[in-house]
Amino acid sequence: MVDLKAKPFCLDEEAIAWVEKTISGMTLEEKIGQLFIAMNHDHREATYQKMVEKFHVGGIRWQGGSLEEQYEQNRYYQEHSKIPVLIAANLESGGEKSMKGGTLLAPGPAMGAAGPEIARLMADKASEEAVAIGTNWTFAPITDVVMNWRNTIVNNRAFGNDPDSIIEDSIAYMEGAHKHGIACCCKHFPGDGVEERDQHLVMGCNDLSVEEWENTFGKVYRAVFEAGVESVMVGHICMPAWSKKLRPGMTDAEVMPATLAPELLQDLLRDHLGFNGLVLTDASHMAGLSTAAPRSRQVPGAIAAGCDMFLFFNDPEEDFGYMLKGYQDGIITEERLSDALHRILGLKAKLGLHHLVFPDKKGLDVVGCEAHHEAAYTCADASVTLVKDTQHLLPIHPEEKKRAMLYYIESAPVSMTQGTDPAKKIVIEELERAGFIVDDHKDFYELECEHPSPVNAFRIMETPPVEEFKKKYDIVFVFVHMKGYAQENNVRVKWSAAHSSELPWYVCEVPTVGVSLNYTNHLYDLPMLKTFVNAYAPTREYIRAAVEKLTGQTPFKGKANELVFCDRWDTRR
Repeated sequence: MVDLKAKPFCLDEEAIAWVEKTISGMTLEEKIGQLFIAMNHDHREATYQKMVEKFHVGGIRWQGGSLEEQYEQNRYYQEHSKIPVLIAANLESGGEKSMKGGTLLAPGPAMGAAGPEIARLMADKASEEAVAIGTNWTFAPITDVVMNWRNTIVNNRAFGNDPDSIIEDSIAYMEGAHKHGIACCCKHFPGDGVEERDQHLVMGCNDLSVEEWENTFGKVYRAVFEAGVESVMVGHICMPAWSKKLRPGMTDAEVMPATLAPELLQDLLRDHLGFNGLVLTDASHMAGLSTAAPRSRQVPGAIAAGCDMFLFFNDPEEDFGYMLKGYQDGIITEERLSDALHRILGLKAKLGLHHLVFPDKKGLDVVGCEAHHEAAYTCADASVTLVKDTQHLLPIHPEEKKRAMLYYIESAPVSMTQGTDPAKKIVIEELERAGFIVDDHKDFYELECEHPSPVNAFRIMETPPVEEFKKKYDIVFVFVHMKGYAQENNVRVKWSAAHSSELPWYVCEVPTVGVSLNYTNHLYDLPMLKTFVNAYAPTREYIRAAVEKLTGQTPFKGKANELVFCDRWDTRR
């Protein structure tokens, strides 16, 4: 059972008395509702009312809507709920994933490249924005150890591959969030980054041996637990070595994702690692969980296994019914339910929600403010990384290499009606601001948006005469912005069409430099680019910082890790 006086709760007698009195006054339905974290897909008051009055949810996370709608949603929940709610946000890289107009400050690998001071700054400013709309809980820091360069689900979110640096960055992040009274949640226990698959699409698997895990992930978890992280998000990731050690005789068929594995949650996380805080599932719509057992078993099974909160309804009526029946059938014991409720209410008391004063609407002015964009530039300046320059091209002086061709390698638009990547316009503007005269190559998606035609598949193959190209351009820039999420297990460079003239035929003709605006592993597909920069984000601040460093206006400060070379000799040339 939880100790509410101990870390991470550290409650006094008055707060503990509130927890006990509140739990003793709850109906069974109210207790069951506390186990759920809801996500609203519409912003009608009737939806909020149903979640509060019928399902009694313990927490919420935003989904879409304007800044004002998000504020009013959160205010409604806190003003109308019998028990104040935990309001969560993904403050992984800034406020942009939490609210309309929020500031992207620094993705995980940017913080990893720059160090703990930038992680602290990022969490500080992101938390300022989150607090303005009533957020009190961040689903971060990401404490995954990225050992496999092919893993792209955490490549652009986690700090990196060195446990000691991950510890420093995670603790700095927590300090920045705690400054604003926001609780933290490390994820994704027992650890992502070992394999290349995405738990949104398949049950993940951490295949490390017990000893390997202890020296990497285990080391990180112990440090952040000691530093006072309040909660742990459990990934739909199995860990056969530990499961079979803790349950001798377990067969492969019996191995389950951690969300349904009591040996990983109770024996390893609680007993072996000594974690006393709140445990929640990762999103329950992910295939890593949804394919592991029938929904009727998943919902109560996650709480029975050792999770305290269940992240997101599928169908609220159905899932609430599954959870209630799981308790009535004894799948969730009285002791397990009581323990979960004490941790949930304990976290609410730690945050002072029993004395909550909702923030004034005037505070919304901080979201996306000029000072935060200045902080974003500080993060970008400290993190943009020169991976290699084996052709000794840098710095590039626009007065000497003025005529530039830009190849912008982008992911396919979700819909052609939405148009192509708006970051390309920013790249052109920043190159021109630095003094280049820029021509840009139109990819297949741009041709289709301008004029859909079967002929475009052939037009995109047209390569200009080499000698003419060499006379026309002094420098070629290749900016790469690949995106991907929950659609394929790993994301690689993908050209807009087969045999596209984007392909880097020009690298031996005109000096060429490559810049990634997202993933850090693109050299695997682009080893022929002899000068390469990781710029981490497709925003004005990061693009400007990259261009300034390429042209020698400011020095490169970020540090690359070995993942960028993708275990290949030719990526280093």
